[in-house]
Amino acid sequence: MAPGRRPWGAPPPLLLLLLLLPAACRAGGGCAGEGGPLEPFDALYANGVEAYYGGDFAGAARWLERALGSRRELRAARLRCRRRCRGQVGLETAGAGAGGDLLFFGSVLRRAGCLRSCEEPLLGAASRHRAAEEVRADFQRRVPYSYLQRAYIQLNKLEEAANAAHTFFMANPEHMEIQQDIENYKNTAGKVSLIDREARQHMEDYSAGVRHYDKEEYELAIDFLERALKGYYTEDEDCQIMCEGPQRFEEHEYLEYKAGLYEAIADHYMQVLSCKHDCVRELATRSGRISPIENFLPLHYDYLQFAYYRVGDYVKALECAKSYLLFHPDDEDVLENAGYYEGLLEGTMDPDTVKPRKEAKMLLRRHKLESHLLQVAAAGLGYTYTEPNYWNRYGARQDEHSVPSSISSEPEDGPRLSLAKKPMPKPDRELKEGGPLLYSDVKFVYNSQQLNGTQRVLLDNVISEEQCRELHRVANGIMLAGDGYRGKTSPHTPNERFEGATVLKALKYGYEGRVPLKSARLFYDISEKARRIVESYFMLNSTLYFSYTHLVCRTALSALHLASLQ
Repeated sequence: MAPGRRPWGAPPPLLLLLLLLPAACRAGGGCAGEGGPLEPFDALYANGVEAYYGGDFAGAARWLERALGSRRELRAARLRCRRRCRGQVGLETAGAGAGGDLLFFGSVLRRAGCLRSCEEPLLGAASRHRAAEEVRADFQRRVPYSYLQRAYIQLNKLEEAANAAHTFFMANPEHMEIQQDIENYKNTAGKVSLIDREARQHMEDYSAGVRHYDKEEYELAIDFLERALKGYYTEDEDCQIMCEGPQRFEEHEYLEYKAGLYEAIADHYMQVLSCKHDCVRELATRSGRISPIENFLPLHYDYLQFAYYRVGDYVKALECAKSYLLFHPDDEDVLENAGYYEGLLEGTMDPDTVKPRKEAKMLLRRHKLESHLLQVAAAGLGYTYTEPNYWNRYGARQDEHSVPSSISSEPEDGPRLSLAKKPMPKPDRELKEGGPLLYSDVKFVYNSQQLNGTQRVLLDNVISEEQCRELHRVANGIMLAGDGYRGKTSPHTPNERFEGATVLKALKYGYEGRVPLKSARLFYDISEKARRIVESYFMLNSTLYFSYTHLVCRTALSALHLASLQ
């Protein structure tokens, strides 16, 4: 690759140069002194990009590595402080009567003070680490590793380049050039042990456990799957804590949003609660992927119940079967397995003393309470919320490991794994469809083949009859003839009248009181729901963005009207 070439996925250099620190800061190791606050990762990243395009590949590698390290340390520092302040400052229960809420709000203020006194010496002012959306998206897509790979090639550090390329590729599996680069490293440097530098350990342990399970190495499978479960619950706690940070109120960014005390608290807490509720999906989604591994957490217990049976530990087998049934109480295979294990234990112990695992019960209880609060808030505050099915069970799983539906050496009345066998996976670059629809009320009608095209799908019940009527009502108050087509009232055909409106216009009209705010918000929520369904159904491996969302009315013109226009 020629020096200065822009890596795939990287933004134009001018965008990042806007974030550069003054030249005096760039000349050294950053503005922070020895032992001072953590340097912002976005500024370090910008320095690395500038060095890369200036041909200083040693400097680029140094700055980029520091940017990646700074981002990791930023998250670790926030986790440490939030954990510490949770332990030191508990939230008081509000009392009754006048001033009864002072105890609660007093504890909130003390915890906020604890967080500030903990974070500021480590990180500096909070505004130092508020990176632009474009930069955060780059790190999410692992673009810095694309720069790093190219820089290390120029420095003839092939092992580091190979690991950087592999790390980038794991989040961008559709990128063929990087795949070819990795093959070149293998041919040039001989045997290369590729390392994903951003690997999530609970995912790695889960994958290893399933591989050993497939090979009928049940002892090793149990070791890795138990380790994966422990890592999952640790990551879940971290995810919950990180959701307590700043939130983005996208629907309010361009509006003069003013709310009272309780409305403002409710708005912010709804964002936090939604983030926490979605940790289940976040922890089940591989890097760079949109669709999570279906039924991810329950699958651990499903594998384990059968693996423990095969090694003769019937107590653990029953414990894991009962844990799985917390999520799917009507799963006939696992119900039969649990009954079989109970029969094996009778005479040696009371099977009723074997209980589901405590951590699974606690997580499911919390998840149900979160769902209840979200639905209560949606009803009371005018939000639209539909609970996704986080524990989907479809015939084919989306992870890359196939699992036999039964083991041929087992007797017919013995335990079975509850999963169906999955077909061989297709390469990620191929167009795929048939993923989960996320919402139980959405109905599939036609796929691409039936619609005579590619990446097409016809769905029904995406919105309810009442929501449809509500959109009709709000359309009457916000539609503009020719909207989006420079005022042309018939941009497609002279036989119709075209009217449209955007999400932003609907929200503005809502806050001005010209249409009900609940109706305006419905437009946005339905658009977001459709985006999530499309991402999941087509099993996309990169984020789907809507460049334009348009509510459209197209009215056929009568012959008399057409004659008057002519």
